Amino acid sequence: MPSPIDSEEITYFRRVESYTKYLERKLRNLELEFQVLSEERDRLLQEIEFLREELKRLSSPPLIEARVVEVLSDGRAIVRSSTGQSLVVYVSSFIDKRKLRPNVRVALNQRTFAVVEILPQVEDPYIRGMEVIEKPNVTYRDIGGLEEQIKEIREAVELPLLEPELFNEVGIDPPKGVLLYGPPGCGKTLLAKAVAHETKATFIKVVGSELVRKYIGEGARMVKELFSLARRKAPSIVFIDEIDAIGGRRMDLSTSGEREVQRTMAQLLSEMDGFNPRGNVKVIAATNRIDMLDPALLRPGRFDRIIEVPLPNEKGRLEILKIHTRRMRISKEVLLETLAKMTEGASGADIKAICTEAGMNAIREKRKCVKMMDFLKAIDKVLKGKKHTIPTAYM
Repeated sequence: MPSPIDSEEITYFRRVESYTKYLERKLRNLELEFQVLSEERDRLLQEIEFLREELKRLSSPPLIEARVVEVLSDGRAIVRSSTGQSLVVYVSSFIDKRKLRPNVRVALNQRTFAVVEILPQVEDPYIRGMEVIEKPNVTYRDIGGLEEQIKEIREAVELPLLEPELFNEVGIDPPKGVLLYGPPGCGKTLLAKAVAHETKATFIKVVGSELVRKYIGEGARMVKELFSLARRKAPSIVFIDEIDAIGGRRMDLSTSGEREVQRTMAQLLSEMDGFNPRGNVKVIAATNRIDMLDPALLRPGRFDRIIEVPLPNEKGRLEILKIHTRRMRISKEVLLETLAKMTEGASGADIKAICTEAGMNAIREKRKCVKMMDFLKAIDKVLKGKKHTIPTAYM
């Protein structure tokens, strides 16, 4: 049996041990609480610093937007402010002067007019919308009756993009631009889409009337940004449809609106003169009225290759009919050769409309197969007012 003294000592030591463990637990809890409070303190200090910087930015005077005109050898720069003034200003030592180039957007101090910041380049969202994100799915097999035109446009646009070394070896410059002209619906736009598909190039489509703007200089600015986008997205093809909207002949007597159109065309001429013919940007334009175009557009060095896209002949109409009927269920009585003879004077768009209308005629009668009579009715409807003949055997 232990003595009473030994029992008291044991009890004492147990109490000390228990109290020690309690103090250790309390210490760990305090350490954890200290760590949490330290992290919260750091977070609050960062938030205070952010709010102090935000307050500083909000209370600072506004900056003036300007564009660099020229960088001088002594470190200063000539800038044109948004108000139209040209100023010779100093450049902040915190700015990398190698990034200062003509037409770069900068911010000026309101009091000293010193360049304090290089602003990001902005691009008109309207211009970005002209880029066709999805590549056109039109191939040369989808174009009928234009073998010679396809050959010429491939030589002028596709070959310089795919095999530029051939022109370097021969020592000649490829054509800068291609102008397609002819009646509406004959395949001018299809040719441009087919080239973009075959070259895997960025396809930028713009209608000439979209570049006509109300305010002075807006149209010229859009043309400049259009070609800037094309260079950045190279290899690219710029397709200008209905170019006669901005490329008409210049007259001595004109209204202010016509003068603005002429400024836009002058910028277009300047851009076409400015890019390298062996580069990765090609220009294709289309028009129905080549007689209205200014001679400055048609001279060699701008549109070097002028290609006529005429109404299809009988052989061409037959090829177009085969293209548009290859997925149709047509009866054996349908003679495409006869239809090609009957559609004299029809464009490619007319023939496509005839095939669609013939299919609609079959659908109206709840048939799954298109008959010859369906095509005859479609021809009579689509070519109404145009010269065409229906054989007596089908009347």
